[in-house]
Amino acid sequence: MNIILLGPPGSGKGTQAKRLEARHGLVQVSTGEILRDAVAKESELGLLIRTKMDSGELISDDIVLEVIRTRLAEPDCEYGVVFDGFPRTVAQAEALEEMGTTTGHNADVVIMLEVDDSELISRIEQRAKEANDGEVRSDDTVDILKHRLQAYRTWTAPIIPFYEQRELLQRVDGTKQIHQVTDAIEIIVAGIDRN
Repeated sequence: MNIILLGPPGSGKGTQAKRLEARHGLVQVSTGEILRDAVAKESELGLLIRTKMDSGELISDDIVLEVIRTRLAEPDCEYGVVFDGFPRTVAQAEALEEMGTTTGHNADVVIMLEVDDSELISRIEQRAKEANDGEVRSDDTVDILKHRLQAYRTWTAPIIPFYEQRELLQRVDGTKQIHQVTDAIEIIVAGIDRN
């Protein structure tokens, strides 16, 4: 089973991906985590990624597709994944569709977490306050979030019709309590299991 979680920054994609991973034995493929790992290694690529992330810019498709291809080739991804933060552009969605024919990672469902801007800003502010180790993610500021939301609307929102046309898109109200969002997603996943 392969699931794509879509939604604006701060909509709960990472939280729900971790829950899907735990409940269904899927591997969370988080573009954000993969890119942050590259930044932590301080390679040339990592420094380029850091500059873009710190300014709230989207990372180029070439870079993202390369890290995704590499991740999907790892043995733990063989039995299914939940994509968190990927694809972010129509070009990435098309590339994933093409990649899926060779890797077996075609999407079974695309779940869109819908959350309005004021709630997203509130969540990012709260996440910054609650950072476990006292370290705030460099992209967890209101100004960066606003820039990321604009980038999301420009680049990512157009993939919604892409998946609607393929009859893969399911919408979930992401403003509910975490467990309620999980329950709504589980109903969708149960439908996949029956097909």
